[in-house]
Amino acid sequence: MIRTEDMIACRAAIRHGSLSFFSASKLLPSNVRDPALALYAFCRMADDAVDLQEAKVDAVLRLRDRLDYVYAGRPNNTPADRAFTTVVESFQIPRILPDALLEGFAWDAEERRYQTLSDIRAYSARVASSVGAMMTILMGIRDRHAMARACDLGVAMQLTNIARDIGEDARENRLYLPLDWMAEAEIDPDAFMREPTASTAIRIIARRLVSEANQLFFRSEAGISALPRLARPGVFAARYIYNGIGYNLEKMNYNSVNHRARTTKRQKITWLGQSILRAGITTIMPQSAVVYAAPLKEVAFLVNAAASEAAPTRSDSLLAILSQLEARRLANQSATIAPSTKFVH
Repeated sequence: MIRTEDMIACRAAIRHGSLSFFSASKLLPSNVRDPALALYAFCRMADDAVDLQEAKVDAVLRLRDRLDYVYAGRPNNTPADRAFTTVVESFQIPRILPDALLEGFAWDAEERRYQTLSDIRAYSARVASSVGAMMTILMGIRDRHAMARACDLGVAMQLTNIARDIGEDARENRLYLPLDWMAEAEIDPDAFMREPTASTAIRIIARRLVSEANQLFFRSEAGISALPRLARPGVFAARYIYNGIGYNLEKMNYNSVNHRARTTKRQKITWLGQSILRAGITTIMPQSAVVYAAPLKEVAFLVNAAASEAAPTRSDSLLAILSQLEARRLANQSATIAPSTKFVH
C-alpha cells in the first residue's frame, strides 16, 4: 500500500502539474485513482526533470538510474519514487513500459527531429501511450485489444499536445512537426525555429495534427467498454478533456504560435458529466467491432509487452541511445576538465 504522506505529495504534484488528468481522475474508483495518481506523479516529475533542465543528457541518465532503483525495490527517498515502486510491485508493471517513456525523453535530450507522421507516432507511443498501457494494467486489464485502444488514446493526446504547443516548443528550441509536412508547405524548419510565425501553412499543419488525433480519439472509445465499469467514466473524461483542447484550437483558427489553447473549468465540468453518461451507455450497448482493429504499428511493442508475462526487460534501441548519451556525458566532462590542465606544470 502507498504510504499516506507519499500519496498526499503525489496528489499535490498532479493537481499543480497536470490539471487535466487530475480532473479526469476524480471519476476513477479509489482503488485505481491512487495508483494512477502515483504513476502520473512519477511520470510528471520525470518529464519535468528532463524538460526543465539544460543538461538534458545528465537528466535522462539520472532517470535511468532512478528506474533501476525502482525495479530493484530500493527507490530514491522521494514520495514519487517510493509510491511508484509500490505501484510497480503491486501491479507487476513490465519494465519495458517505463523504459519506453525513458527512451522518449532520451530522444528529447538528443533534440531529435521527426521526418514523418509515423515518426511522431513512435515518439508519442513512448511519452504518452506507455503511460496509457500502464494505466490499463492498473485497471486489471491486459487484453491486447483493450491495450491497443488505450495506446490509441495516448497517441491522440500527444498529437493534441504537439498541435497546442507549436509556438511554445519552437521558442524552447523543440520541433515536433513532421518535416515532410513542412517541406510540402515550403516551410524551412530552421527559419521557423528562429522566428515562429502563425502562417496559414503552420495553421494547416496544426489542423492536420488535430484531425489525426480526432480519428484516434474516436477509435479509442471502442476499448473503454472493455475496462471495469467503474473505471470507464474517468477514461472517457480524459478522452473528452484532451479532445476539448483540439476543439478550442479550432476556435482559435489553429493559431498555437501566439496563443495556447486552454480548457475552462466550466468545460471540464460539462465533459465530466458527459463522461458519466457515456460510461452508462456502454453498459447497455454492444461492443463496437472497432475494438478489434490492429494496433498502430508504432505502439505494437507496448501492446505485446503489456500482454506478455515474459516481456523483455530492456530494448536494444534504448540500450543503444543510453550508451550514446553516456558517451556524450563523458565527452562533455572531458571538455570541461581539459582547459584547466594547461595551467598544471
